Amino acid sequence: MFLKQFGKAALIVAVVAACGKNRVQVTDNGLKYQIHEQSEGTRKGKVGDIITLHLTLMNNKDSVLRDTHKEGAPFQMLLQVPPFKGSYEEGLTMLGKGDSATFYVSADSLFTRAMQPLPPGVQKGTDIGIAVKVLNVQSEEEYKKAQAADYEKQKGIDAKIIQDYVAKNGLAGKAQKTESGVYYVVTQPGSGPTPSRGDLVQVHYTGKLLNGKVFDSSRSNPQAGGKPVQFPIGVGQVIPGWEEGVMKLHKGEKATLIIPSTLAYGPRGNQGIAPNSVLLFDIELVDIQKGQAGQMGMPQPGQ
Repeated sequence: MFLKQFGKAALIVAVVAACGKNRVQVTDNGLKYQIHEQSEGTRKGKVGDIITLHLTLMNNKDSVLRDTHKEGAPFQMLLQVPPFKGSYEEGLTMLGKGDSATFYVSADSLFTRAMQPLPPGVQKGTDIGIAVKVLNVQSEEEYKKAQAADYEKQKGIDAKIIQDYVAKNGLAGKAQKTESGVYYVVTQPGSGPTPSRGDLVQVHYTGKLLNGKVFDSSRSNPQAGGKPVQFPIGVGQVIPGWEEGVMKLHKGEKATLIIPSTLAYGPRGNQGIAPNSVLLFDIELVDIQKGQAGQMGMPQPGQ
């Protein structure tokens, strides 16, 4: 999405201060904005800060194009120098934690500069409304420290969830655990080799939540066409829990992987997967092509 811009910037843009709530105003650079909530004395966003916020995108008829409130997790961005006059990044420097506002941005400027076509429902020459509620403003260092603390906390939560699942389902004597905390249960032994970093593997899979709900399968996914998926192992092409689990399997082997959220989709979640979800994957390691990743144009480990 065009909003996911994470480049670093060095300049701080001066903005015109808001002087009235719920009244549409215009900055010297042409950004139209409406302040809903604004606390005095709070730290405002500046270029280089990480901003955590909820946002709602609307067309000029107030039809909602995107609403992060419904996505299960807020949106995070590295605040950059405004890429064009009247961009919403300028407005974010007016806001601090707890503040809210709506910015009205030229759809042509927003999408053309992002080299994206206008989405359905958005007409050329109109404005996009971007309603935001700022949840946090952090420096990059503060953000990294908070992420590390949250990660360690979630690791403990995931470990308890998996241990309870293993005990409840009678897997205590069958499940093996990797150093990183991925559990795997071999359901059909294989006699072939195990893959190494840089090998090309073919895998059939079915992904499930702990309640048994299937969210994806190579056997039914139209993109996979019922065929096993193929990817280079050990080069970051799939979630870490997959890489670690698949490298424990022998060619022809079938197993169930139990993957902590910290080694899956984490606090962001994914389509059909809530944030911080422990996942199950029924895996069949169909084939291994030794050292083939580089021949596909994929980077070899360490490159």
